[in-house]
Amino acid sequence: MSTGYALAYRFGLTPWERAGKAAQASFDALLDREEADRVKPLGRALDLGCGRGQHTHDLARRGWEAVGLDNVPRAVHAAEANGQSSATFTLGDVTDLRSAELGTFDFFLDVGCFHGLDASQRRAEAEGITAIGNDGSTALVLGFQPAGLPFVPRGVTRVDVEAAFTGWDLVSVDAADTSGMPKPLKKTQPQWYRLRKRPAVS
Repeated sequence: MSTGYALAYRFGLTPWERAGKAAQASFDALLDREEADRVKPLGRALDLGCGRGQHTHDLARRGWEAVGLDNVPRAVHAAEANGQSSATFTLGDVTDLRSAELGTFDFFLDVGCFHGLDASQRRAEAEGITAIGNDGSTALVLGFQPAGLPFVPRGVTRVDVEAAFTGWDLVSVDAADTSGMPKPLKKTQPQWYRLRKRPAVS
C-alpha cells in the first residue's frame, strides 16, 4: 500500500486531496463538533497518514497543536514545505506509533489510512493510539465499506472498527460527504466513526 501511495504522490495522482477540498464544509462541521466541549488550548492532535498535510494544517489553524505522520517521505516533505500553519510533521508508521516517541494526544484523525490495513495492522494502529491517547481522548476515523473494487482500499465495517479499538466507546457513525469523490468510490459508502477512550481502570 505504501508503495502505491509513494507512486501516486510522485506522479501527482491524489484524488483524495481533491475530494477533501470538495468536502471541506462537512469536514469543518465534524471538527466543530470535536471542539464544542473543549476549551482552548484545544490540546494535541495527531493526523495519521497525513499525506501532504491538508487536514493537519486545518487542525493547526483551528488551534490544535497538530502533528502529521506519514510513511511516504515525498508527502511529508511537501507538508513541511508549504508552511501554511504551525503544524509539524514526522515520517513514521501508523502501526508502530509507540516507537515514534511523539508524546500523548487528545485527538486522533485518520482520513482513509485505517481502512486500507489488514486486521492485524488495524489492531496495531488502534493499540498504538490507545497507548499514546490521554484519558477521554477522541478519534475520528474515515472508513470505506468493503466493496471489492480494484485499486480501492479493502474497507472496514463497524464491527472491524470496534474490534480494533478495544477500550474505546463508539460514540457515533455518520455518512461521509462523497460529493468530491470519483464515482466508483461513492459505492463504498464511506462512514465517519467517532470514538472516545475510556478512562484507565486503577
